[in-house]
Amino acid sequence: MKLLRRQFLHLAAGAAVASTISRTATAQDYPTRPVRIVVGTAAGGAADIHARLIGQWLSERLGQQFVIENRPGAGNNIGTEVVVRAPADGYALIMVATSAAINATLYDNLGFNFIRDIEPVASMIRVANVMEVHPSFPANTVPEFIAYAKANPGKINMASPGAGTLIHMAGELFKMMTGVNMVHVPYRGEAPALTDLLGGQVQVMFSTLPGSIEHVRTGQLRALGMTTAARSDALPHVPTIGEFVPGYEVSGWQGIGAPKNTSAEIVAKLNREINAGLADPQITARLAALGSTVFSGSPADFGKLIADETEKWAKVVKFSGARPG
Repeated sequence: MKLLRRQFLHLAAGAAVASTISRTATAQDYPTRPVRIVVGTAAGGAADIHARLIGQWLSERLGQQFVIENRPGAGNNIGTEVVVRAPADGYALIMVATSAAINATLYDNLGFNFIRDIEPVASMIRVANVMEVHPSFPANTVPEFIAYAKANPGKINMASPGAGTLIHMAGELFKMMTGVNMVHVPYRGEAPALTDLLGGQVQVMFSTLPGSIEHVRTGQLRALGMTTAARSDALPHVPTIGEFVPGYEVSGWQGIGAPKNTSAEIVAKLNREINAGLADPQITARLAALGSTVFSGSPADFGKLIADETEKWAKVVKFSGARPG
C-alpha cells in the first residue's frame, strides 16, 4: 500500500509539473493566431485610436495580427459582453474605459459583472477633462463660478455628450462636492455639446481636454480648472479644480482587459509587452499629441483602479439620479 501511495504521489507530482510546463509553453508560444481587441465605440474615437496604436505595437512585437473590432452601443456594454462570453484563451481582449466603472451602477440589468468577469491586463492612459465656460460668462475662476451658481440656482445649463458619460459625471461630482445647482443638458456626443457651448446656448461643460484644447487656446472658451489631480502640461496656467475644491479629481482612463480566468502567464506577457510599448518614445509622443498621459502598471494596479473607480462613481450616479441616455 505504501508503494502504491508513493507511486500515486510521484505520478501526481509529475502531472503537476507537466501541467505547469504545458501552461508555460502555451504562454511562450502565445499568440499563434490573430487576436481581437474589441472596442465598445465607433471607429475614429479616442478609445479606437488608442487601441489601434497599441494593437500595431503588439502585432510587431508578437508576430501575430491584433485586429481591432468595433462593437459600439449601450455605453460600451455590447463590446464588453462579447469579450465576457469569449473563451479565456487570450484571443479576445477588451479596450477598457472609465465607462465600465460608471456603468456598473448606471445600468440595472447588465448581463455581466465587470469586476467579476473581466481580468485586468494593463492600464494604458489617462485623459484630462477641463471645466470651461463661454467667454461671456461672469466668472473667471472656480471660486467665482461657485459664488455665481449659488446666487443663481438652476440658471446655469451644463452640457454633456449624454447621461452617464464621464463628462456628465464630472459635472455631477462638482455639484455634489460644492452644493451648486446646475441644469444638465445632454447632447448626442461631445461635438454638438461643444457647438452650443461655443454659441453661448449653454454656459459650462467639463469637456475632454483633446476635444476642446484648441478652443481654449484661441480664446473661444475660458478654462476655469483642470479636473485632474495635477495641472496639465498642455495648459500649465490653468489651475486644478482640486486647488479650490479639495479632493475633487476626475480623469478618463483606458486599458486592456481579458475574459476572467485567462492564464496568468498570458496576462503577464501582454502586460509586459504593453508596458514596453508605453515606454517607447514614439508611442509616448503620439499619445501626448492626442492629449493623453501614459499610465502604466501591473494587472493588480489596474484591477485596484477599476474597483476604486467603480465605488467612486456609484456614489455620484446615485446622487445624480442619472439613467442611461
